[in-house]
Amino acid sequence: MTQVASDTSTTDQQADVVLLAVPASGAWLGVLRTATASLASRLQFTLDEIEDLRIAVDEACAILLALASLEAVLSCRFTVTGDALTVDATVPTDNPSSVRLPSGESFAWQVLSALTDDVSAKTENDTVTIRLTKRRPA
Repeated sequence: MTQVASDTSTTDQQADVVLLAVPASGAWLGVLRTATASLASRLQFTLDEIEDLRIAVDEACAILLALASLEAVLSCRFTVTGDALTVDATVPTDNPSSVRLPSGESFAWQVLSALTDDVSAKTENDTVTIRLTKRRPA
């Protein structure tokens, strides 16, 4: 499923929003990496910054796949503004009370922090979301 929309609710500036939903399987991560690279290129990120984002999205989604319920769908919401790309990756989970998000000291979290400008995670209702933001250099 792919959906594109415009959104002004997240910031004062116009944002393009792309929604992708794929089966929660490693076989589909290539689709999300490709979408990430394409959207980052619209912001004129360097090749190194684009590759960093591709790796970060891949790592975040790999974390989520381990938490996903059976037959889950991995959803990615890409929000493109004039100066940043934000990716919200989300999966449903069977037992949200027992979900352990990566700690700030974990290797995976340090990778995400090194590759993006902002990273956060949350569990809400029966879903887990990791948010990554990369800003265009001034």
